[in-house]
Amino acid sequence: MGSLPLDALQPLDPDTFAADSSAVIDFLAGYYRDVDKYPVRAADLEPGRLRKLLPEAAPEFGEPAERILDDVRRDVLPGLTHWQSPSFFAYFPMNASAAGFAGEMLSVGLNVVPFMWVASPAAVELEAVVVDWMARLVGLPDRFLFSGSGGGGGGGGVLQGSTCEAVVCTLAAARDRALGRIGHEGIVKLVVYASDQTHATFQKGARLVGIPPANFRVVPTAAASGYALTGAAVRAAVEGDVARGLVPLYLCATMGTTGIGAVDPVRELGEVARRHGMWLHVDAAYAGAAAICPEYQGYLDGAELADSVSMNPHKWFLTNMDCCCLWVASPAALTAALSTDPEYLKNAGGGKPQAAGAAGAIDYKDWQISLSRRFRAMKLWFVLRRYGAAGMRAYIRRHVAMAEWFERAMSADERFEVVAKRRFSLVCFRLRCGGDVMNRELLAAVNASGRAFMTHFVVDGKFVIRLAVGGAMTEMRHVRDAWELVQRTAEQLLQRRV
Repeated sequence: MGSLPLDALQPLDPDTFAADSSAVIDFLAGYYRDVDKYPVRAADLEPGRLRKLLPEAAPEFGEPAERILDDVRRDVLPGLTHWQSPSFFAYFPMNASAAGFAGEMLSVGLNVVPFMWVASPAAVELEAVVVDWMARLVGLPDRFLFSGSGGGGGGGGVLQGSTCEAVVCTLAAARDRALGRIGHEGIVKLVVYASDQTHATFQKGARLVGIPPANFRVVPTAAASGYALTGAAVRAAVEGDVARGLVPLYLCATMGTTGIGAVDPVRELGEVARRHGMWLHVDAAYAGAAAICPEYQGYLDGAELADSVSMNPHKWFLTNMDCCCLWVASPAALTAALSTDPEYLKNAGGGKPQAAGAAGAIDYKDWQISLSRRFRAMKLWFVLRRYGAAGMRAYIRRHVAMAEWFERAMSADERFEVVAKRRFSLVCFRLRCGGDVMNRELLAAVNASGRAFMTHFVVDGKFVIRLAVGGAMTEMRHVRDAWELVQRTAEQLLQRRV
């Protein structure tokens, strides 16, 4: 595995490939073995640290893999936030697993580019199969299945890189569908609706597809509804816009909001969307994984009224980054907005001009923003095959049980309050006394300890701390340790105030 002379460079030599890959696997196995020994979040680092450690220019000659891994160990690992630490409770989980890693190795090792059926038929067809599997697992209506899959209703799915990409694609589809009715000059009249809990990516997506920023409606929510977006609130906003001559375009319902895990009533919002001809998107990026458990599928009641649904297996479904399932009821609406047909992609198969556009042959380039794409289906397929639906349900329920324990412990301590109802594996809490200043100090001290990492949100003007359980290596003892850390740190802060 030493450096190679220029005339001997063989980038895919099987023996070198096996040796370098084995070295990386051994490195990662050691990392996972010791990951809980690292501070969860790198502390006291100044921006620019790594630039000072690395040379100013790339090496002129190749180096041995061992030397590169030594530099990763010495220079890179100390500057990382360790997302796979069992004590990482920030943001939402970003899952990794042995099966996800194995599937990713197959994906990048085969290194095919399935942007059209003819470019890699088996990869495209595997993706169609896997998204149908996932749709059935989370209980989506048949209208989101491909028509060729026993009982499918003419919809379909695609694996995107992130919810952000899925949102831009569905907004573009909704925009073009509406402009087909009112004319392209009507874009200044189109309005997008979301709640004050909806992920900010929807505002970014609306700007990217040309919706005027002034036409993005952030509809307020309240504790009385569990911070869910109500049909009455949306209806009032829509009717006001219609009275001003504007055109309702797109409505987002969320299953498990980022800040506090709120759940919007899909059926109620779907009825409002249908009445006004809006595109309804259901964002289940985080909590959609829980819908593989029957007890959580009720949160998607009314999904048959939606035009699109998305969820991220890379969050809470043991599928390494990146992987986002996007399902649409009308693939034609999506491809009408995103399709291209350049000459250099026509008849790429040779001899069968109809192959790329034939029935059952999907050209996924027309379902996404970019042309090139990764073989994500291999990764998700490997996870589903390796762990099975029963294993994944047990995995989800275990995390929910951990979060439920933390919530009970928090509720039993009169110094703390649980700010919002826990539905999945996210607990939002705060100290009752000391206001936002004390709670900011509590979060900063917990994170500075290196023993846990959490993030915050602001709801009803109050600073709240979020503990999101969902790491692949997280066990109950880590949640108990986090609770003890929060208690002990709070006690120290409160004593200081006396």
